[in-house]
Amino acid sequence: MQRLINAGRKTVGTKQTLKLVESGRAEVVFVANDAEERVTSQLLDLCKENCIEVVHVDSMQELGKACGIKVGAATAAIPK
Repeated sequence: MQRLINAGRKTVGTKQTLKLVESGRAEVVFVANDAEERVTSQLLDLCKENCIEVVHVDSMQELGKACGIKVGAATAAIPK
């Protein structure tokens, strides 16, 4: 989680994270454990296919806070 907090650049949200993974530019992806499966399943499958590290975070609220936003976030990523 500290990697995400310290990252100079990051994407927040499933749409942006999915775009980053699809383009092959994601280094690591963070997924909230309490996010809906329908929101995260495609992203997790794509990460597995492309051998991208996935870090699971306890809650959307915790992930949002680590990203510097006041609302929860289902997913986030650090670009290469």
